[in-house]
Amino acid sequence: MIKACVIGASGYTGAELSYLLHKHPHFSLEGVFVSANSLDANKPLSALHGQFKGQLDQPLVALAESELSSLAKQMDAIFLATPHEASHDWMPQLIGHKASVFDLSGAFRLKDKTTFANFYGFPHQQSAILEKAVYGLADWYADDIKGADVVAVPGCYPTASLTALKPLHNAGLLDAGHRPIINATSGVSGAGRKATMTNSLCEVSLQAYGVLGHRHQPEISAHLGTDVIFTPHLGNFKRGILATVTVKLKDSVTQAQINDAYQDAYANSSIVRICQSWPKLDDVVKTPHCDLFWKFDASSGYLVATSAIDNLLKGAASQAMQCANIRFNYPDHLGLI
Repeated sequence: MIKACVIGASGYTGAELSYLLHKHPHFSLEGVFVSANSLDANKPLSALHGQFKGQLDQPLVALAESELSSLAKQMDAIFLATPHEASHDWMPQLIGHKASVFDLSGAFRLKDKTTFANFYGFPHQQSAILEKAVYGLADWYADDIKGADVVAVPGCYPTASLTALKPLHNAGLLDAGHRPIINATSGVSGAGRKATMTNSLCEVSLQAYGVLGHRHQPEISAHLGTDVIFTPHLGNFKRGILATVTVKLKDSVTQAQINDAYQDAYANSSIVRICQSWPKLDDVVKTPHCDLFWKFDASSGYLVATSAIDNLLKGAASQAMQCANIRFNYPDHLGLI
């Protein structure tokens, strides 16, 4: 069995990830941890997330920073569902030991340190680790993930956006003179478990935020290979992301080329599902899937594609599990489907 633990297990993503590890046939959940000053310490995980009663009843253990290296020597896999700053500061103590580290924060997703500082608000000081980290978009970078010691699991918005866009870009179908335009709406669970006025269902309506300045815009651009315009929205619902992407294709592109690009990318995927109609959140919430559909207007050269995911699963926990499956030589969908 692969010995695994989750640091930051009390949050929405950490709890989902703990459950995936708990029920996985080849991973053993050896510990669920919170930071040393967490008010959730010593509480059963299932007391915070009642849907896991009878399955995740082990107590949340307060973990001191001084214990990180010892933990990394005991575990085969460590999952960080932690704030960006914590992942950044703790990573030097976690690597170089037995464990592979799967980081669900944004600390190691951007290779450009200047861009990182501009969008995350603090300087990146782990150059060697940043260079070593592999981007964990599981459906695209499996070969890199197989040998990785540090996997930077993508954010939920980039996962939905890149899954829709990369087949077109990699097939050379995008018109370089027009930036892809992404409009995506997320449920409030994407803001985390800590209650604030901005993510209270009583306060949230439907609105854009982070316009022309959201930290996921450079992440999407960097891993797509071309600049994008990304506008996130917050919706009055708990889970899911619906991303609608508008792109201009080259003049010579045909419908057959488009279909081939998507089929070639995902024909063998058990996770990405190519649909026959526009995706909806009800079909993906509480699943590891990404549903895709597109429509091409040959007269104008514009294509609109929509992708739908569960932000806590395919946008976080189940994608981390995909990466771990790949890293330890299991089928990427094992324990998920």
